[in-house]
Amino acid sequence: MKIVYDGSMDPRLCKAVLGETIPAMAAEDPDLIYLDADLMNCIGTAKWAAANPDRAVNCGIAEANMIGVAAGLASAGFKPIVHTFGPFASRRCYDQLFLSAGYAKNDITVIGTDPGVTATLNGGTHMPFEDVALYRALPGSTIIDVTDPTMLISVLRQCKDRPGVKYIRVGRKSYARVYEDGSELPIGKAVTLREGTDLVIFACGIMVHEALQAAAALEKEGISAAVLDMFTIKPLDVEAVVSWAEKTGAVVVAENHNRFGGLCSAVSEVLAERCPTPAAFVAVEDQFGEVGPQGYLQERFGLTAAHIEEAAKSVLKRKETK
Repeated sequence: MKIVYDGSMDPRLCKAVLGETIPAMAAEDPDLIYLDADLMNCIGTAKWAAANPDRAVNCGIAEANMIGVAAGLASAGFKPIVHTFGPFASRRCYDQLFLSAGYAKNDITVIGTDPGVTATLNGGTHMPFEDVALYRALPGSTIIDVTDPTMLISVLRQCKDRPGVKYIRVGRKSYARVYEDGSELPIGKAVTLREGTDLVIFACGIMVHEALQAAAALEKEGISAAVLDMFTIKPLDVEAVVSWAEKTGAVVVAENHNRFGGLCSAVSEVLAERCPTPAAFVAVEDQFGEVGPQGYLQERFGLTAAHIEEAAKSVLKRKETK
């Protein structure tokens, strides 16, 4: 695995990566079955699905039923990968996820696209800030907030054969390029993207780019900020949280979802139990979403590099008076 971040955007759209990777995986594994809730055109699988009706199923706008079908396929030995938009991959079908998949120990991989503010013009009804909290409450689940297209390929391939319910949250459009093509990123292991001594920023998803931008700006002011990619929200890399909190003595957590139940909560639980440390959070604050371009929404909900800088300075003041 190699870090190649320079602030530029990856030329690949995540929806194109999904449209290429899912068919490739199906060609390699005859047990893989792909299900979608009438959104195949949105991630580029429609043509392949039409040509391979025995490997791809359009379940229609019936997400709860889709999860039930996926659970049934899993119980028969298949490896289902299902896709729909984030809110419909979480709150709309949660009972089926909990009982037919989780409780019944049927292994399925769920892709929830356009999470948080990446839902943009689809608006508040399609803007899940609560999806991570729901999946965290599902025993045995795995939750991944994708950082870039290279990571998407790596984690999707790992999830196919990983036990339990796996939730991959990823936007369909452009992400900043962080990892070299072909990099493998083991689920459950945080990645140190930048060393630092004054504080550590734990980030996931689109907020990794913002965290790296914030760290670069803080450096110009003489503040040394480490940045860790906490792409696996569950199971969390607890040892990475503890070691960096102890090393720096100040923590900022940045995420593109509601702070209650997401990465902020996961990190807070570890800090409270293992190493109480001054911490600040850059996340959505108990609010519903709204319509708008992503840039506007990140400003609206406080999800920018500038907000991370502000949080970092505030937590350093608390560190000094601790």
